[in-house]
Amino acid sequence: MDLKQLFNDDDAVSPVIGVILMVAITVILAAVIASFVLGLGDQTQTTPTASFSFDYDADNDKVDITHDGGDPIPASELYVRGDTGSSGSGDDLSGDKGRWSGGSSNVGGDASGSNTEVVAGDSGTVSLDSDYDSWELRVVYISNEGDSSTTLSSDSGPNA
Repeated sequence: MDLKQLFNDDDAVSPVIGVILMVAITVILAAVIASFVLGLGDQTQTTPTASFSFDYDADNDKVDITHDGGDPIPASELYVRGDTGSSGSGDDLSGDKGRWSGGSSNVGGDASGSNTEVVAGDSGTVSLDSDYDSWELRVVYISNEGDSSTTLSSDSGPNA
């Protein structure tokens, strides 16, 4: 076998491989561009993260809920949900009655700024018509579109 002939042989598969690589790059580029044009790349919706503290006033049967830190949350998307557990009867905090502020809300909640966001330091007060011992309260985020919700914080009385 002549080594010089191997180095001068032009009958290789490199043109075929080159064409295959060019087609693959074109398909990948088309897929990436199509995902951005159709808006498939930016549909991530995140729920806010925040911490809340609960302080019960036994003399007045009220619970103060304070935003301690985390993301600002629009007041229209923040609710307090609760039930009385298995014993006792109390105020119903379902629907708009549990909205942080506005409307027929039972939560006297503060919101700061022109866009009415609940930020660190803002608080809301829930008036209970029975002892807090049997209550379970949750601060819940529900997006205005209604497609996502999550419990941000919860607290319960000792007998709940």
